Amino acid sequence: MKYALIGCGRIAINHVIAAVNNELEFVAVCDVLPEAMENLLAKKELNNDTSIKRYTDYKEMLEKEKPELVSIATESGIHAEIALYCIEKGVNVIIEKPMAMNIDDAQRIIDLAKEKNVKVSACHQNRFNIAVQKLRKAIEGKRFGKLSHGSIHVRWNRNENYYKQAPWRGTWAQDGGALMNQCIHGIDLLRWMMGEDIVEVYGQTRQQFHDYLEAEDLGMAVLTFANGAVATIEGTTNVYPQNLEETLYIFGETGTAKLGGKSTNTIDVWDFADSQPEDEENRGFQEPTSNVYGNGHTKLFADMMDAIKNNRQPYVDAVAGKNALETVLAIYKSAAEGKPVKLPLTNCSSLDFVGRFGK
Repeated sequence: MKYALIGCGRIAINHVIAAVNNELEFVAVCDVLPEAMENLLAKKELNNDTSIKRYTDYKEMLEKEKPELVSIATESGIHAEIALYCIEKGVNVIIEKPMAMNIDDAQRIIDLAKEKNVKVSACHQNRFNIAVQKLRKAIEGKRFGKLSHGSIHVRWNRNENYYKQAPWRGTWAQDGGALMNQCIHGIDLLRWMMGEDIVEVYGQTRQQFHDYLEAEDLGMAVLTFANGAVATIEGTTNVYPQNLEETLYIFGETGTAKLGGKSTNTIDVWDFADSQPEDEENRGFQEPTSNVYGNGHTKLFADMMDAIKNNRQPYVDAVAGKNALETVLAIYKSAAEGKPVKLPLTNCSSLDFVGRFGK
């Protein structure tokens, strides 16, 4: 399967590794900065591989190379524009989070993909964490009984050097803040586990320490789900001096679970009324990972390849990407208006919050 990568920033190496691990035919890479392409390929000793063509224009790349699968790892603000162009050309796409910066673009991606019979996967790779998969199995097996509440805590550190690496970070037009960039993976997991359908969001956001940014460095929210469960979100880049944890709690009438570690890669609590043979093994489970991105990209790519071959929806589809985006935008909207926001959300964009913190 012919594969190409658009965008060679911080996360792109995970896409290269996933492509190599899945033995994709890596035909091209694209970035507006030629040195970014060479630096990225050098990380996997592919910089001397002349079979991987280099492009600074993704439209030219699609026309000449005709890849079957493209992954998009550019700055967030142009994800949707590139994805819609690829889909229009019949190319299947993996889109880094967030899938878009506004609800309308996310819906356009969903609708156009259906029209063109193109597969779209939102790159929420943490769904493939082993600990997350074990939790999902318990959810689908009804082991929690009636859900009571849940929470996600993303307590990380991002300093000024991180933001200086790419000036689009922390801007409303191209990124958003801690919730949109760092916490959105955890928000995806929380919404997925708790029942998908959110009816109301009440949020608060602050810019405590990063006054050189446009967007928030702290966001907190309370979610109400259609099934009666409630949940809380805490997402921040203010933890001193380094990343602390990403933890997910699920509480039900007959079960309690806590996933922890730096990226929901461990099981810290695992208690259920109905004892199962695997429970003892699950307690204290740890999946080794070298960074907060985890190991899920390779599995997400493998699932996408299978979805294309078998004409099915990817495990993490475009609707999942829209749901995560909608949750973040709802928190932003609630914080800006100072009142709860009802879902589903329509006609909402990150650009609606320009000037939110005086920038």
